[in-house]
Amino acid sequence: MLDDIKGKIDDLLGKEKGPDPTTDPSTLSIKDIIAPSFIEEEQKYLKFGEKLSKSFFVFSYPHYLTSGWLSPIVNLDAQMDISFFIHPVDTGETLKRLRKKLTEVQAQMSENREKGLVRDPILTTAYQDLEELRDRLQSAEERMFKLGLYITIYGDNDKEISDIETSLRSIFESKVVYVKPALFQQKEAFVSTAPYGLDKLQTHTRMNTRPLSSIFPFISANLSSDEGILYGVNMHNNSLVLFDRFSLENPNQVVFGTSGSGKSYLVKLQSIRSLMAGTEVIVIDPENEYKTLAEEVGGQFYNISLGSDSHINPFDLPKPGPGERPGDTLRTNIVNLVGFIRIMLGGLSNEEDAMIDQALKETYAAKDITPQSDPDTWDDKIPILSDLEDVLESMEGTGSLLIRLRRFTRGAYSEFFNRYSNVSMDNKLTVFGIRNLEDELRPMAMFMIMRYIWKTITRSQKRRILIIDEAWWMMQNEDGASFLFGLVKRSRKYGLGVTTITQDVADFMKSEYGKPIITNSALRFLLKQSPAVIDMIQKTFNLTDQEKYILLEGEVGEGVFFAGKKHVAMKVIASYTEDQIITSTPEEVQKIRERKIKGV
Repeated sequence: MLDDIKGKIDDLLGKEKGPDPTTDPSTLSIKDIIAPSFIEEEQKYLKFGEKLSKSFFVFSYPHYLTSGWLSPIVNLDAQMDISFFIHPVDTGETLKRLRKKLTEVQAQMSENREKGLVRDPILTTAYQDLEELRDRLQSAEERMFKLGLYITIYGDNDKEISDIETSLRSIFESKVVYVKPALFQQKEAFVSTAPYGLDKLQTHTRMNTRPLSSIFPFISANLSSDEGILYGVNMHNNSLVLFDRFSLENPNQVVFGTSGSGKSYLVKLQSIRSLMAGTEVIVIDPENEYKTLAEEVGGQFYNISLGSDSHINPFDLPKPGPGERPGDTLRTNIVNLVGFIRIMLGGLSNEEDAMIDQALKETYAAKDITPQSDPDTWDDKIPILSDLEDVLESMEGTGSLLIRLRRFTRGAYSEFFNRYSNVSMDNKLTVFGIRNLEDELRPMAMFMIMRYIWKTITRSQKRRILIIDEAWWMMQNEDGASFLFGLVKRSRKYGLGVTTITQDVADFMKSEYGKPIITNSALRFLLKQSPAVIDMIQKTFNLTDQEKYILLEGEVGEGVFFAGKKHVAMKVIASYTEDQIITSTPEEVQKIRERKIKGV
């Protein structure tokens, strides 16, 4: 048994029994496979086959060091090895050196005073620092160490090595830290950065405990503040991720994750906590997941479907915003309506596009809605889709348009599209559920609902959050994606934060408006991702390999949370009461229903 184990170990280490690899080329060991073809030592670098390496050591530090100053080097997008060696120094020996140094500095200061020279601030500062350090060492508050910090970079050629070295020096020197290449000692420096724990270079700087502690590079951002809502728990240090989204450069958010990763759970939890903080919430809900939430908090749920009594008129007009002229508002609305009708009718030719644009202007003008009319009177005169049909009938060459349009004015969809609006958004939580709509109508319904929401938003400015679940429906066509991007871009001016949720990240990113929507969203939460899109996600959000692993292997509700320039690994945590309201797990939902029936 022991012989078998020994034989397996020998095989693993390349100590095969039988022919010698040096005499029999057909026999290879692991060492033969992983070793480079040759190693060449030069003055400034080592050459491993076709690969180059260059090693450096830090030789000078500033007077003060801040926490995490090494973090930008660790996160530099380059292949490198970093090692630091910390050797404790005898305190007694250090105190002797300090006393000697203090005597020298004090003597120099006395000599300057006797000569009548102006006080030297450098000597004064040095004396104070030495006194403070001596006191801390004597009271055992601090200790002295020798620090050796070495870095080895890798590249395929001289230019790549030079580019990485330039970036390295730039980052270090911006922090008043200076490095030198280990000339004629590249082998020793390489071994010092390899995982052997051997300090072959022996190039050290003396440092006491306080600045030495700042060398630790692996710090996590702190997203806690005195105001806002609880988003989750920082997985690195268990601190609370607590802040106000409206305090950022914009209050928009994107949430990406696979089905079952916890997207809706996260956003519903944010909704509850935002409502408690006095923020109104509006939801476009493709699966009616927010209906229970609306019922529990006293919100309003509208079932938007072909057989529903809730209607929205696509011709509704927003009020002109601050500094906007009525004519500009009307023209923008007509442009958006042309895009909406383009979706309805399955596309328009250039000629049809011009006809619809002209017909819309005449439809509004027939109701005395013009750039010159008073916007306060517009609400009482809003046309509907059949009014557009009447105008098109009076125009030449509109036969094809009328045939397609009558499906929505007289056909099966007329009860849905050809009605005046009768919904209201006066509640603190308003949910538009579109689960019962056919798939082909969903993009149109979402476009129409967002237009109505935008009309309401522009009439009164207050803190609101608009949640668009399964936003990829809007991204399927250019007009819908363009309107969504415009909404995200202009929302801050009206106190609106747009939360965009999708599981089809690839489809979202393929749209020319996908990345701009992400760019205009200061908050981003990435939950579990599919291996098929993880490389694209990593590149888009500049994730580390560890963050990539979290998105591939993380539990439900775990992911990477971005707030402005900061980002942390975060876990979503809800209280028992919150969980009972927002859970969508079928087993839990069934248990809750049974308890309600029993009156528990």
